[in-house]
Amino acid sequence: MPKGSRIRVLIVDDSVVIRRLVTLALEEEPTVEIVGTASNGAVALKMLAQSRPDLITLDIEMAEMDGLQMLCELRKTHSYKDVRVIMFSTLTERGATATFEALSNGADDYVSKASNEGSLDKSMLSLRRELIPKIKQFFDLQGEVSPPRLISAPLPPLAMTKSVSRSNAQVVVIGVSTGGPSALNEVIPLFPATFPLPILIVQHMPPVFTRLLAERLQSRSMLKVHEATEGMVVRAGSVLIAPGDYHMHVVREGTEVKVRLDQGAMENSCRPAVDVLFRSAAQLYGHSTLAIMLTGMGFDGLKGTELLKKQGAHIIAQDEASSVVWGMPGAVVTAGLANEVLPLSEIVPSVLLRYGAHRAPAGVNQSGSKVRL
Repeated sequence: MPKGSRIRVLIVDDSVVIRRLVTLALEEEPTVEIVGTASNGAVALKMLAQSRPDLITLDIEMAEMDGLQMLCELRKTHSYKDVRVIMFSTLTERGATATFEALSNGADDYVSKASNEGSLDKSMLSLRRELIPKIKQFFDLQGEVSPPRLISAPLPPLAMTKSVSRSNAQVVVIGVSTGGPSALNEVIPLFPATFPLPILIVQHMPPVFTRLLAERLQSRSMLKVHEATEGMVVRAGSVLIAPGDYHMHVVREGTEVKVRLDQGAMENSCRPAVDVLFRSAAQLYGHSTLAIMLTGMGFDGLKGTELLKKQGAHIIAQDEASSVVWGMPGAVVTAGLANEVLPLSEIVPSVLLRYGAHRAPAGVNQSGSKVRL
């Protein structure tokens, strides 16, 4: 965005209290300009031409026209295809299901709907901490001082001499955040049922959401997809997703590798954290690891990727053009850690080529019936 400009935000919610809370949370942020509020999707759609928002905060449950209906109408119009949308979601089964539907229909991210923090001030501060970074992640604000990047100096050449090969590859680890559900929905169904390696995923999401993510990916995939549980055996051809609010490690017990979960301190303000999984993979699998960093805000996974790279693991990062937010993969690329920087659509073909696997026809599951990717 040009220097001196501000992010134009339209607030859409049927609750007067929530509209006021979001307004209070944003009005003191110098990079944000509130260009209007609306009580439902129908009113908001009529305001678009005049308010010209860069981003919309959108409630899901509203009378007359709810958030999902508005989102679908918004994405039908070419003039508004670049408007970013952040959904307000409740951390419930119903709220999570509706949020996944919104993400699959073009929403860019979501925030938790304000809970009872005990006072308006506490609720506002909690919302500011979550919402403002998620608004700013989508925009390059020229002239704004960015926080320092936690990127180490380039690794010495001798630390990168090994390279994972077809014969010794043992695991695929994936880190992803903002834009992750859509990215994983494109990536995971491309793996054939005969893929010979286990896949471990950390997606930044709260409880309930990660289980629904696993269920949705399973319905579209030829591999077996599960939300990981304590002690689960890591097997070839399986996809395990770290559960919300739990770090995921892997450990060897006899001839088996098993999942260990814990609620240790957050890392990079995250639990689960990509760094925890990648660090664990570096200790157990070393150079026999293939690490993939997909779209996401922040730098979680950078330190873990450095450890993997020092041991000779192969690193793939999603490119900027296909990322919703190029924070996590961008940090890996900027640090010189990526062996490959690829568009999302080319990541799995590259993996299959490297490991000699053959891809089944896209859009076909184990039973041979077509699925929507």
